[in-house]
Amino acid sequence: MNLSVRLPRVLLCALLLVAAPLVHAADPAVDAITQAVARPDVLRGQFTQEKQVSGFKNPLRSQGQFVVARQHGVIWTTLKPFPSEVVVTADRILSRQRDGSTRVELDARQQPAMRSVNAIMFALMSGDVQALSSQFNVQASREGHGWRLKLTPKSAMLAKAFESLTLQGDRYVRQVEIVEANKDRTQIQFSALSEAPATLNADEARRFD
Repeated sequence: MNLSVRLPRVLLCALLLVAAPLVHAADPAVDAITQAVARPDVLRGQFTQEKQVSGFKNPLRSQGQFVVARQHGVIWTTLKPFPSEVVVTADRILSRQRDGSTRVELDARQQPAMRSVNAIMFALMSGDVQALSSQFNVQASREGHGWRLKLTPKSAMLAKAFESLTLQGDRYVRQVEIVEANKDRTQIQFSALSEAPATLNADEARRFD
């Protein structure tokens, strides 16, 4: 399986991280952002993803919707250009294609580090600075009523894949930019974010099964 094709860049970040204890941020700017960002049990929204590949003039674009559930994982549903869905839980990554077929892409029984994906994925999309700071150097700044975090890898392993990740937001993460080591650049915009309803509906819960 080619992960770079099947999984969005945010999920690739999660897959490269291993479990690590939370680190309390000493920077006052980081602490302020940590206090400002919402921590809902369930967050829903839409995404637009654009990737600029080195050597290609036109970016690759996709859009869709997502559900982040703290106790369950992430449902990442691409609607355009081709319908597909990726479900990330503590135990596995499952892909669903347009024809309804499913496939387990990664299983925690074979990949023990997968059990950290749920927490890290939620950290990336919800701006959990304390969790992210265990794997990245964090530079924080306030921009008007919002904030900006630039993350650079601490480990040589991550540095081989990523040059930097930049998160921008307010109460929620609104944008993620990922610059890979090969200079490919991905921007993901999140919109129509909502915490209601505060629990998963029957269809969402079924998709996590």
